[in-house]
Amino acid sequence: MGKIKTDIEIARLAKMKPIQEILNSLNVEDKSENYSPMGRYIAKIKSEYIKKLENKKDGKLILVTAITPTPAGEGKTTTSVGLCDGLNKIGKKSIVCLREPSLGPSFGMKGGAAGGGYAQVVPMEQINLHFTGDFHAITSAHNLLSALIDNHIYWGNKLNIDIRRIVWKRIMDMNDRSLRSIVVDLGGIANGYPRQDGFDITVASEIMAILCLSKDLKDLENKISNITIGYTRDKNAIYAKDLNAQGPMTVLLKDAIRPNVTQTLENNPAIIHGGPFANIAHGCNSVIATKAALKLSDYVITEAGFGADLGAEKFFNIKCRKSNLKPDCVVIVATIRALKMHGGIEKEDLKKENLNALKKGLVNLERHINNVRKFGLPVAVAVNNFITDTNKELDFLVNFCKNLGVKVSLCTHWSNGGDGAKDLAEKVVDICKKSKNTFKFLYEDKKPLFKKIEKIALEIYQASEVVADTKIRKQLKEFEAKGYGHLPICIAKTQYSFSTDPSLKGAPSGHVLPVREVRLSSGAEFIVVVCGEIMTMPGLPRVPAANNIKINKKGEIEGLF
Repeated sequence: MGKIKTDIEIARLAKMKPIQEILNSLNVEDKSENYSPMGRYIAKIKSEYIKKLENKKDGKLILVTAITPTPAGEGKTTTSVGLCDGLNKIGKKSIVCLREPSLGPSFGMKGGAAGGGYAQVVPMEQINLHFTGDFHAITSAHNLLSALIDNHIYWGNKLNIDIRRIVWKRIMDMNDRSLRSIVVDLGGIANGYPRQDGFDITVASEIMAILCLSKDLKDLENKISNITIGYTRDKNAIYAKDLNAQGPMTVLLKDAIRPNVTQTLENNPAIIHGGPFANIAHGCNSVIATKAALKLSDYVITEAGFGADLGAEKFFNIKCRKSNLKPDCVVIVATIRALKMHGGIEKEDLKKENLNALKKGLVNLERHINNVRKFGLPVAVAVNNFITDTNKELDFLVNFCKNLGVKVSLCTHWSNGGDGAKDLAEKVVDICKKSKNTFKFLYEDKKPLFKKIEKIALEIYQASEVVADTKIRKQLKEFEAKGYGHLPICIAKTQYSFSTDPSLKGAPSGHVLPVREVRLSSGAEFIVVVCGEIMTMPGLPRVPAANNIKINKKGEIEGLF
């Protein structure tokens, strides 16, 4: 048996097709008004072309989510790519819609987000580094608003902005805990008025959320204009439009709003656009990309970040609510390894067969299945197969799913590409044919904001209560009084547990959800609820991935994956 190739080695051996051929397979004609090539293998679809697709029939929408993440890995993106390739293998026209990777995880701990093994999107290095510059455009637009705020204050502050009540932080697409809380405008009167400020990571930016939830460029500009940047001493809101910021910010985003088209290793189309994290933002790719894909193919595979308690919940309650999307089927990705970790086994012992640990860990999968069913959707389980999985363990998992009335598929897409996901593809097609679309939201728009938080905490996390001090509850009431009570909730919490304690594996219940902070995203139109110790600017680990990334003597990147 030869040496197993790394993801980056596999990607470099890929026989990519020119992007024109990929677009031709979607019947997108090679015309300048339809798309803009970004090199040989990437293109941006033009907004004008997407507008022409409005009257075409939609394909089926499949959401790929997962069990609660563990260090053992689940493979959600890999499975999304594999399922797309599998559907195309069985003669179905399919597109995979993914988020763009952030540089934070790439140089931190998690790594990239282009799939793995023989189920990847390419060109992998380009996608995981700067790609088409969308994140840089978002960062620039966001920080332009920051600069306009401080400049306005410097030149007389006609809007009477209270510098103690500025809520608009700066951003950058890199993990840097040192920037979470800082002081700006030091150095005397020539530099302005000193005030406390801070940085979030780009994927947590409200601009990122707005770009991913906008239906077109005009909608993007309108949403930007409604961003709350701070308050006066009388607590009256100041908006981005009060600074005339929406125009120049939209100019910086005019190309970033166009979806990016690439391909899988098997030359099937992939649309990669937008990239909010699900543990601190809403965790879905752009509405524009998803809707365009639905017009261009029979089956669209999209993913939502981390476990179903975060990404899928926000996909349903935020993205679908705002875009009128109705998913047809949900695939939950699980691995024997990760389930055994939820059963109490340490990572170094995962290669050993352990049915007892698997049985204990299956409560996590069961909780996610039951949660998705609360949205009225049919579920399939994709078991991302590892060579260390034993027949007894696989049989136990398959029987467990069958007893719950859930279709389950053993997938080998990592090693076999689309051929390893054909069974999953056939099961998904069967579900879409037989199931009636009974999709519903978890809560109604008119429900009070605190009650919405409680609904998510009690129904999805199985918490016993939500704890929030008087200041938090007062803020929520103020949001409601100002007309924001109808907005959905975007909870920011650890991805590693149903609770806010990352050490609580499996399916904990009866825990408390502590609300640390609430933020109004009046442009993106949701309320961010920060819980536990989660940070909107992550830090680097003790040994960051960046330590091993370099250019070798051949001029190739080493250590990225």
